Amino acid sequence: MKTAYDYLDPLALSQLGNLELIARLVVEGFVTGLHKSPHQGFNVEFSEHRQYMPGDEIRHIDWKVFGKSDRYYIKKFEEETNLRVYLVLDASRSMAYKFSDSSVTKLRYGCCLVAALTYLMLQQRDSVGLVTFDQKIRDYIPPRSVSTHLQAIVSKLQDTVAGSETDLSQVLADLAKRIERRGLVIVISDLLDRPDEVLSALKLFRYRKHEVIVFHLLDQAEKNFPFQGSISFEDMETGDQVTTQAERLRESYLTQLRSCIQSYERGCGNNKIDYFQIETTTPFDQSLSAYLSHRWH
Repeated sequence: MKTAYDYLDPLALSQLGNLELIARLVVEGFVTGLHKSPHQGFNVEFSEHRQYMPGDEIRHIDWKVFGKSDRYYIKKFEEETNLRVYLVLDASRSMAYKFSDSSVTKLRYGCCLVAALTYLMLQQRDSVGLVTFDQKIRDYIPPRSVSTHLQAIVSKLQDTVAGSETDLSQVLADLAKRIERRGLVIVISDLLDRPDEVLSALKLFRYRKHEVIVFHLLDQAEKNFPFQGSISFEDMETGDQVTTQAERLRESYLTQLRSCIQSYERGCGNNKIDYFQIETTTPFDQSLSAYLSHRWH
């Protein structure tokens, strides 16, 4: 019998169609894992408490708990709630890639991750919005904190299919101008654009005092290049094809990939942007932990 924790595996998610159900299973499974861990975490109701200590602010006392226990308790992380979060999902054609049936597409992984993050944030009473894009912004749902907002975002994700080519840097630059209130911007993309241009666009968010997290999604095959023999490669966004011996490309491809990743790691680090590289086989607890390491560091 499957438990909620089993649904941290992205492949298991491919057997489910309802993203709202997926979001709940992922978060509940994640929380189950935290409860089994010796490390301090949180629960899905975000009602972890500690006893009141001299010097604590009275406004953080949970009066409902006091009424039941006649003791003063402080809600942990209470002062850190009410973020304004923008989830920015790449829905360009390259995001439809997957190498084998043992993995999910980058877009499917991204949609599930967005749904889980939305559910998690709404549980924290944060305001969450969604942006999808390819060459331009396709959908924009403004941030809200009501629980019914999950359905609005999930409904849009269910209808999201891979579109045209990517223009990530221009989309981010346009979005930076559009978002006026300070918040947290989470970009979920395969980052198939020129790193220098993408980093310049990400800097615009930091210039406007936004916090930024980048989830760099990669298929295992994109990272490891397992191809052999004579093979035809097709650019999923332009349709260009080339037939060659895989061995001739492997070393140069892997060198360019390492250079690209290092550029993002260095550029994000220099601008206080959190960068996380995630494969589409990465269990969702690791992805959510990456977010929370930023949220409560």
